[in-house]
Amino acid sequence: MDDPIGIKNLLQRLQQLEAQNAIRNCINRYMEICDGLNAQTDLNELMALFDLDSIWEGIGDKYRQSFGRHESWQAIFDMFKSYTKQESHFVMNAHFVSSEQIYVQADQAYGTWLMLQTSSFQNNQSHLNAAKLTVQFKQQTDGCWKIKHFQTENIFSRPISHWDSTAELPVPSQQ
Repeated sequence: MDDPIGIKNLLQRLQQLEAQNAIRNCINRYMEICDGLNAQTDLNELMALFDLDSIWEGIGDKYRQSFGRHESWQAIFDMFKSYTKQESHFVMNAHFVSSEQIYVQADQAYGTWLMLQTSSFQNNQSHLNAAKLTVQFKQQTDGCWKIKHFQTENIFSRPISHWDSTAELPVPSQQ
């Protein structure tokens, strides 16, 4: 039976799913590397997630002031390099992403996520941040999806006293 329209449609849908999965893996690997950002971090692995002509920026008043805008692969590399000094900026850092939306159109895509970040710093402070991520991706000639334009915008941010409490966990009584 000849069904070229059905097969073509099926192949397009498969390409969409594969693109969404590759983009999801890219953003998750980005977060995983950022969770462990320190002097031993291989920044080449992190930067391999970015298109050669990429932008990374904080948007909105708080993040524009804190992070600024970095308009080239090298500028983004240099920004991340500032987090990898011998005495690491982060003592503990964990990113959680949710509310994912990914839209693919040919070799371009964008996604949005809500991100929760828990951090403790070398100066003995800790922080809880929530941000909206809006990320544009570009498919490379080898089929790999890379970050083209990364935007992070603060939703809320607050200092906290500490993360790893020695207090006993509240659990139901076993009696």
